[in-house]
Amino acid sequence: MQFFKRFHHCPACGGAVEYSIPADDNRERATCTVCHTIHYQNPINVVGTLPVWGEGQEGQVLLCKRNIEPRYGMWTLPAGFLELGESTAEGALRETDEEAGAQIELQGLYTVLNVVRVGQVHFFYRARLLGTEFNPGPETMEARLFHEHEVPWDELAFRTVRETLQRYFADRREGRFEVYCGDIS
Repeated sequence: MQFFKRFHHCPACGGAVEYSIPADDNRERATCTVCHTIHYQNPINVVGTLPVWGEGQEGQVLLCKRNIEPRYGMWTLPAGFLELGESTAEGALRETDEEAGAQIELQGLYTVLNVVRVGQVHFFYRARLLGTEFNPGPETMEARLFHEHEVPWDELAFRTVRETLQRYFADRREGRFEVYCGDIS
């Protein structure tokens, strides 16, 4: 089941919109009946990091306890919506600073997860923590390091976070990290 919010009024002029397939298109679009602007709804990008402190099997991952909805009080990787004017890497760095107050070094794109039912694509970068001092922002109750056996698996906020963490620990055991692209249904 897919859920997409439909327009009722034109964001440009406030007129009523109708959904129809424009002549040069192949899918239904919201088209204003007054100014005739066609509104395209595209997926939202979520960007974040999988910050790690330490090397090998003893390395710890940084998780943030959410102080906002959705999933208030649940644990997540530092992540959020990509802003206009920034790359996915820049957004991941910004979100890590905003949510955890953590200083990191990016190590490359790690997971690209399509969450089609809500119109999102999640990009997570592996990152090396440069220290263990955290200064969480208002969206985070607590930022904390976890060994693999300590991860609160039943308290993770999102399936994309679970998938990224599971892949990370499996790849770490194998000693190789490759970019993973997948779908979350």
